[in-house]
Amino acid sequence: MLNRTRHSLLLGLVLTGAVSQYCLAATSLGIAPKVMLITMFAPEAQHWIERLKLTEEVPVPGLSAEYPNIRCNAQQVCLMTTGMGQTNAAASTLALSLSPQFDLRRTYFLVAGIAGISPKHGTLGTAAWAHYLVEFGTQWELDSRDAPKDWPTGYLGINTQGPNQKPPLDYKTEVFELNPKLQAKAFALSHSVKLDESKESAAWRQRYPNAPANQPPVVTQCDTLAGNTWFSGTRLSERAEVWTRLLTDDKGTYCTTQQEDNSTYEALLRASRTGRVDIQRLAVVRAGSDFDRPYPGYSEVDNLLKYADQGGFAPALENLYRAGNPLVQDILTHWSEWENGI
Repeated sequence: MLNRTRHSLLLGLVLTGAVSQYCLAATSLGIAPKVMLITMFAPEAQHWIERLKLTEEVPVPGLSAEYPNIRCNAQQVCLMTTGMGQTNAAASTLALSLSPQFDLRRTYFLVAGIAGISPKHGTLGTAAWAHYLVEFGTQWELDSRDAPKDWPTGYLGINTQGPNQKPPLDYKTEVFELNPKLQAKAFALSHSVKLDESKESAAWRQRYPNAPANQPPVVTQCDTLAGNTWFSGTRLSERAEVWTRLLTDDKGTYCTTQQEDNSTYEALLRASRTGRVDIQRLAVVRAGSDFDRPYPGYSEVDNLLKYADQGGFAPALENLYRAGNPLVQDILTHWSEWENGI
């Protein structure tokens, strides 16, 4: 049966033109990447595709119709683009994780995506390795105009009595802790990398009165918050800070906001429980493409509606590669040390 599975796999690779690259990298359970990059939309993927020469395409049933192929190279690095948002991230990641075309048991996963960033912990272009993944959307919400006057927000944990009470984690997806050894290694490999900024982002950051917001971008470590609602503004960002502390028992530090990471983690976790992946081999790096709140005197509304004026989009994309690639290359170069775990 395993021989027939391998035969079918290699036949499929012949049909996609990839057999010359992958026959040595395939096991009886399929193509065996050393690294699987996870991006959410095409601009996040492009630098990786071009610079790592991810030219071979392997179609996988269940991936996004917009991004139906896994792209790989001869060095056993592959890339998936999930599509944006929680639903796309979960569906695509689970489809890949359960695909018989891939053997992911020893694969390292790197989520690399752009994000909003707090001026308290970074600036435009900052690349942040996460320890905690916190879900922002799983809350009760009142319109803030209807909330009690002594509440700072209309958000509160489900089945709590107020916004400063930690909720019971009934959904089991509210907060995840990544492998701290992998995070530490990823940071150690990349912390001295020089990051990029644009003329626009360099000028914009100087409007903030305090560091690190007004300083050039660097690689750092802090935590990321996921939610399908793209929020902006001082009050919501302050709620993100409080929520992160609540769910991590004061261990986490909110600094980036995005949509997908808890969904991606949960999909990999379910596959991990079947033995198809190892959830301890997941790292997440997010790069700040826009500030989550305005500088003093700037409009809260304009901070959202004119976010592109900040100039952080292109540098963030570049810095995802600069911060993430040292980990990728170290895994490839020293595979005998990485193969069996951190």
